[in-house]
Amino acid sequence: MGALAREGTVMREEERREAQAYTIRELEATGVVLTDEERAAIEVTDFGLGRLRETGLQLLVYVNTERHCAKELVLYPRQTCAEHRHPPFDRTPGKEETFRCRRGIVYLYVDGEATSEHACEPPGGVYTVWHEIALRPGEQHTIPPNTLHWFQAGADGAVVSEFSTASRDDLDVFSDPEVRRV
Repeated sequence: MGALAREGTVMREEERREAQAYTIRELEATGVVLTDEERAAIEVTDFGLGRLRETGLQLLVYVNTERHCAKELVLYPRQTCAEHRHPPFDRTPGKEETFRCRRGIVYLYVDGEATSEHACEPPGGVYTVWHEIALRPGEQHTIPPNTLHWFQAGADGAVVSEFSTASRDDLDVFSDPEVRRV
């Protein structure tokens, strides 16, 4: 997701370190072997909102080239990644991404017919798409470019592998105007 911040809101270093340690534990429990460099490269974002365990994300980028990207996304229990889309850039239609659940359950919400009963309630913010797709270990879903989406982990958290075309997280468009990128 890249470095995000809201003016005047800075994540505490202790909170960032705790989130990195949680991410390492969850990835290793999933069977992911990490190098020291990968452990140090784990990103933590609270989307500048100051509520990491409600709205935030922990991630590790393995590779991100002009052609493809691979990441691990780790979420605390009920943690939500804010609603956003990946718009066109550099004569591309935008990022297409496939989420594959590795551990826990992740509820993905995308544009489409709203699901009548939702498994999740998002934390404060702007959420407009309500077609729910529940992904359990071994299940996956591909999100087309420029598609509004958000996701939330189940009660036990989640580990999700993301495979995509080139990722330009700095170009993501968030529905909530409170989400700020720096």
